[in-house]
Formats: sequence, structure tokens, C-alpha cells
Amino acid sequence: MKFLGNLIWLIFGGFMIAIEYLIASILMMVTIVGIPFGMQTLKLASITFWPFGREAVPAQRASGCLYTLMNVIWIVFAGIWIALSHVFWGLILCITIVGIPFGQQHFKLASVALTPFGRDIRYKN
Repeated sequence: MKFLGNLIWLIFGGFMIAIEYLIASILMMVTIVGIPFGMQTLKLASITFWPFGREAVPAQRASGCLYTLMNVIWIVFAGIWIALSHVFWGLILCITIVGIPFGQQHFKLASVALTPFGRDIRYKN
């Protein structure tokens, strides 16, 4: 069932969102300062490309103030807008019964897009 959900997700917009994240990642990695943020958009691209059966969990190494500082910078410059767009699409998709699973994936992506630093992507069991 996860495979079918991911396939439908890719056909109806997931592929385009993942490509947008990849392009943004490449653009951010042009400068040395942007490399950490580019790595986070790569993380977003990977979970956006195949979201069903995967989850974002707090990393074991996610302690300290560096992750907090990087998340604050991320939220101010990019995270809030990305998260709001995912919430918007999640609400639109949840209007219909068929779109509810896809809306839930957008809500999951909104939480990752808001604070990506200190999270790892793993497969659910």
C-alpha cells in the first residue's frame, strides 16, 4: 500500500516538489555559508520524493545550541514559508476523502520543513 501511495504522490505533484527542493539545495550550496542549509533541503527532497513509510525523528546527536540556532535562522529565512505552503496544500487535500492521506503527508512535511536541523529520516517498521 505504501508503494501505491508513493506512486500516486509522485504523479500528482510530489515529483515536482522534490525537484524544487533539489534545485534550491544546489543554489544554496553555491556558497560555503549555504552548505548546511542545502543539506537540509536535500533531506526535505528525500522525504518529499518518497514520503509514505518514512518519518522524521529527532537525531541522537541533536543536542546543543547549534541545532537550535540553525533552526531559528532557517525558520526566519525559509522554514515558515515552506511550512505554510505545505499546510495550505494539506488543508486543500483534506477537503476530499481521497486526498486525506496526501494531506497528512503535507502536514508531516510541514513539521520537517519548519525545523529540519537535528532530525533524521528513517523508514517506519
